[in-house]
Amino acid sequence: MRDLDIRRELLIRVKSLHSGEQGTRIVEELGLCQGAARIDVAAVNGSLRGYEIKSERDTLCRLPGQCEAYNKSLDFVTIVACATHLDKIRELVPEWWGIWSAQDDGQSVHLEIERREQRNPEVNPLAVAQLLWREEALQVLDQWELTAGFRSKTRAQIWQRLVEALTIDELGDSVRARLKARKGWRAVSPQA
Repeated sequence: MRDLDIRRELLIRVKSLHSGEQGTRIVEELGLCQGAARIDVAAVNGSLRGYEIKSERDTLCRLPGQCEAYNKSLDFVTIVACATHLDKIRELVPEWWGIWSAQDDGQSVHLEIERREQRNPEVNPLAVAQLLWREEALQVLDQWELTAGFRSKTRAQIWQRLVEALTIDELGDSVRARLKARKGWRAVSPQA
């Protein structure tokens, strides 16, 4: 069972799960922590949900580093894996991560919920701010009337200003709004 086989079924499932949520945007290969990791599929709406695929051809050697980036950035994480990886995955991922089993019956792939995801207890505000491109970060500063003296600052300084000035809820809402409005991005489908 290949990544592509699992991904195809996962995209169908994620679209179905979020079909009734106005403004949801589904994106493939969302970069996190300034490119330190990419989550295979992300759903952006009232929260930021990530779905990581581990096919039979994958190893789990990158998973600890991916966990670190996902734990900083995402509100919810679900790992979707073939049965051969499930025992090791349970050892490696936090308890709040969801785990789905990908099973191939010879004709199609089926996804079964092994463990439901829970909300991330420790999202890192800086990692959330870093999801924004520089112009988007400036737009958020404008929205909160915090732009004075920051138009010529670096991305890092702008992100830090956002972290210092906004609560994690305000920051998360603002970042998700910008991600959903982003043009020229790898969205699977336009806003649902």
